[in-house]
Amino acid sequence: MYTTTEENILNVTLLEPRQKHPAIFARFDEMQEGKSLTIHNDHDPKPLYYQLLGERGNVFTWEYLEQGPEWWKVKITKRITGESEETLGSIAAKDLRKAEVFKKYGLDFCCGGKKTIIEACAEKGLDVVKIEQELQQADKVVLAHPIPYNEWSLDFLSDYIVNTHHAYVKKTLPELVNYAAKVASVHGDHHAELYQIKQLVDNVNGELSAHMIKEEKVLFPYIKELTSASKNNQSLHAAHFGSVQSPISMMEMEHELVANAMEQIRTLSGNYTLPEDACASYSLLYKMLEQFENDLHVHVHLENNILFPKAIEVEKKLGA
Repeated sequence: MYTTTEENILNVTLLEPRQKHPAIFARFDEMQEGKSLTIHNDHDPKPLYYQLLGERGNVFTWEYLEQGPEWWKVKITKRITGESEETLGSIAAKDLRKAEVFKKYGLDFCCGGKKTIIEACAEKGLDVVKIEQELQQADKVVLAHPIPYNEWSLDFLSDYIVNTHHAYVKKTLPELVNYAAKVASVHGDHHAELYQIKQLVDNVNGELSAHMIKEEKVLFPYIKELTSASKNNQSLHAAHFGSVQSPISMMEMEHELVANAMEQIRTLSGNYTLPEDACASYSLLYKMLEQFENDLHVHVHLENNILFPKAIEVEKKLGA
């Protein structure tokens, strides 16, 4: 007996090779939505993932329960119809530990956060199975005091973004502008990319400085009004820009412009790799740029993936 129907387990090692995939497909097709099939194998069944995806579509989840050296056990769950696959942004919003996996592979969970894992991996030619494995492993990483961004009220989150990330940008950008100019003037003759990096830093400075003013003077105050009206069951005054979606769309577009500029800086600098003739200022510039980019990822994530979608939802509920 190679199956346990009560637990829906299929031990494919007891099947002839030509029978394995047809048996798995037949069992999967028989399953009701929301139910799972666990297969036991003596090697990694990764090719099955891609065959199942190709022939049945993105209608299942794939979870490794055991990964060798003797047994590979995989739980395959059939999705419920209408249940949309999570996006990079929604995954990071629920658990920022998983954002580290996305950053490792250059998957944009901020401005590109509306893509699914499969879509994002396909664009970059990445192994989606490997990345999903690492996301599952991220669940086991213990954080001493994880910050519950997703649980905060929108007014509190807005203030947090201003007091933490806007304050950091306002303090750091003038220093970045100065160091980028200084390093370019000293080392630009031998490292021409520094002139481009200086120009990109200037662009980021101009874009973000104006961007933060619009958020602090227009968008965030309106989001606070939405929050107050929702909490107190009050009517909402009509905004001059109409729906909150209008300024949010503009902010998201500006986020993308800044993110693209930082991506260009990372590429030009070879992932912030210092040349042999780098001085202390050169080293400090690259260190500050990398820190700035890391902060920007969290900054934009909090807005694009948590604050903005929730504000849109609150406005809809209020009927504004």
